[in-house]
Amino acid sequence: MSFSIGIVGLPNVGKSTLFKALTKKQVDASNYPFCTIDPNVGVVAVPDERLKALSKMSKSEKTLGTTIDFVDIAGLVKNAHKGEGLGNQFLANIREVDAIVQVLRHFSDTNVVHVEGRVDPESDKETINLELIFADLATVDKRLDRNKKELHGNKKEAQELQPILEKLKTGLETGQLASAIITDPKEKALIKELSLLTLKPMIYVLNVDEDKVDQETDYLTVSAKIEAELAELPDDEAKAMLKELQLESSGLDKLIKKSYDTLGLITFLTTGPKESRAWTISKGATAPQAAGEIHTDFEKKFVKAEIINWKDLLDAGSEVAAKEKGLIRLEGKEYIMQDGDTAHFKIGG
Repeated sequence: MSFSIGIVGLPNVGKSTLFKALTKKQVDASNYPFCTIDPNVGVVAVPDERLKALSKMSKSEKTLGTTIDFVDIAGLVKNAHKGEGLGNQFLANIREVDAIVQVLRHFSDTNVVHVEGRVDPESDKETINLELIFADLATVDKRLDRNKKELHGNKKEAQELQPILEKLKTGLETGQLASAIITDPKEKALIKELSLLTLKPMIYVLNVDEDKVDQETDYLTVSAKIEAELAELPDDEAKAMLKELQLESSGLDKLIKKSYDTLGLITFLTTGPKESRAWTISKGATAPQAAGEIHTDFEKKFVKAEIINWKDLLDAGSEVAAKEKGLIRLEGKEYIMQDGDTAHFKIGG
């Protein structure tokens, strides 16, 4: 399972700087509004010390981690839906992402202008949410027009959809996010095709000054400046810098953990001489569903799974030793996978 995260924010909040640090990919992050028009897309390898340790133990030829696609779009401004700035047409580039990260400026730098002339993260958040709401409202209005025509044809789906669309329109017009308006899973399934922006999970990131990274806040705090410096360093030097700054983890690690938690995702691992690999699955996935991530046929042909926690396997020193100690369990089709499970699936004909 791969997933993607859209990054939005006002111009000059450090959004593209953060993206560059996350992906180690060069983007145009010049100090003036609207420098980013086309979306920047970067694939980020998810750091996983468990995978590295298992790969070393197994002397694996290849080590393959999981990845996240980050999509960075142009900065939004107030009244973008009316054509201000670059408008909001580029929001279409994040309609298919799984979650949205809103980068809010909370750093002080007189050399970096704020498009609104002041640093106020709550106001920035309100502006962004309103623009996302206006974009969704346009989508709902368009679908309502089409649905009214389909109602004349007595289509069952159109009849089911109409009250949901009307409820959405009313809620959006009062400034509510779609996620607050539509909470029933069946209703969500019926409007899935609309790819509404405000129905997606939101992660709020405060881009703060370097000495404010560990401050207590309701939001995830990162310093894009620190992340940019870390991105330029080899792994050992980056770890040393984090230690010197008395930070437990990088902003990237914090954002990835938050993304997994928000989307309800976990990781299981496979390891052997040829390859050690991490796999992303939904929390609550069964063993056959996890096997299906490796190959679609495996879910149907699943027989059983050999399961051991990654740390127990590492402590045992090898799969052979773990089996001798009785640490590897045989699990069937009903087994719910746990984060950090190391699995070997038995598949039938």
